[in-house]
Amino acid sequence: MNGYSLRVSSPLVQKPSVARRTLAVFVSALAVTLVAHLVIVLAFFIAGGAQAIVLAQISDYFLLASTVAFVVLVLLGLAGSNTNLWAALGAGLAAAILGTLIGTTANTLTQGTALTPEVVLFVLGSLASINLLYILGMAVAAPTLGRRVYAAIVSRRGTPALGTRHVALVRPPATNLAEGLLTHLERQAVDVALADEQWDNYVQALADHGWTTIDVEPADTLPDSVFVEDAVVLFGELAVITSPGAAVRRPETAAVEASVRELGLVVERIELPGLLDGGDVLTVGTTVYVGRSGRTNADGIRQLRALLAPLGYTVVAVPLTKVLHLKSAVTALPDGTIIGYVPLVDNTAIFPSFMAVPEPGGAHVVVLSEDTVLMAASAPQSAALVSELGYRVVTVDISEFEKLEGCVTCLSVLVR
Repeated sequence: MNGYSLRVSSPLVQKPSVARRTLAVFVSALAVTLVAHLVIVLAFFIAGGAQAIVLAQISDYFLLASTVAFVVLVLLGLAGSNTNLWAALGAGLAAAILGTLIGTTANTLTQGTALTPEVVLFVLGSLASINLLYILGMAVAAPTLGRRVYAAIVSRRGTPALGTRHVALVRPPATNLAEGLLTHLERQAVDVALADEQWDNYVQALADHGWTTIDVEPADTLPDSVFVEDAVVLFGELAVITSPGAAVRRPETAAVEASVRELGLVVERIELPGLLDGGDVLTVGTTVYVGRSGRTNADGIRQLRALLAPLGYTVVAVPLTKVLHLKSAVTALPDGTIIGYVPLVDNTAIFPSFMAVPEPGGAHVVVLSEDTVLMAASAPQSAALVSELGYRVVTVDISEFEKLEGCVTCLSVLVR
């Protein structure tokens, strides 16, 4: 479809530094190990009648187990276990089981007991008795606390510096594009050939302004897959895979997840029954506005808030009834000013700095740099207004995608 698709091994694609990722792995492993160690010590302390001597005895008993578990978590973390929920869970279980087996065996042998078949059975049985709470603690802490700590260290807080990465994920239009979902518009005939040409021009515009484009694997049976923005939301080095509100769009996320993983990003997910479309998420500095729309529900917003709070972001829910997505009504200029078409905005007072635009399509901007934005050709008055503010405005014709409730933000995900 276009001449700018690059393999993700391109040197232009920068992963988090080795030093940062290594530090994140060590701190994450230490946090998980300390939590599991403290949980088991406190449990035995309470069970032992809250006697101070029990604290020291149990802490010493599990010291070797925790040391081994820490080493295992570090090794598996360096292999990438923190970037996947199930891998992190497996790492926690492996670390806990190996640590307690070695620790219990060592504690038994230091008491002068020979390593007999009976002792081996005792050690194995301890996994379901004295060591069970420790194993469960580690299994819970690794995929939750461990991954949060890891993400907090590798992620950049605040507004990412523009121009540090300049990679744009795009996805070629499906052959059945014209069958895309509609919610607020009446269906019009879509010229698929023209849509292909417009998509090429859109990608060309990104490339012309310094963005390296990477094609997500095409999906010819998924008509809305070209609107790649809805499948993932980025916050620095954290990629949140969404849970699309329309069930038929949920298969779109797999290929997008594969692409962000190849970029080395930390991956989290919004899980059902939570619903979240990427088009409902607008990030301005450390404030994340999320539209409570027909495609995003309260549980999806709660899950996103829980993921982002440790990274220093504040999630603000925005009531939405007049458009498909939040970014169908408002987006933000590089200086943080929210721009929107008032008839489509339920409550402009939610935004601390709001500027009205004269056309629906004028509410949509893609920030290409500190002084350049991409807008739709269908909003010339709005483009002129933004230009008067001192911004360079690049326009592209996306009329065929607008017929499907799409806009310029929907067609790419910028990895800064």
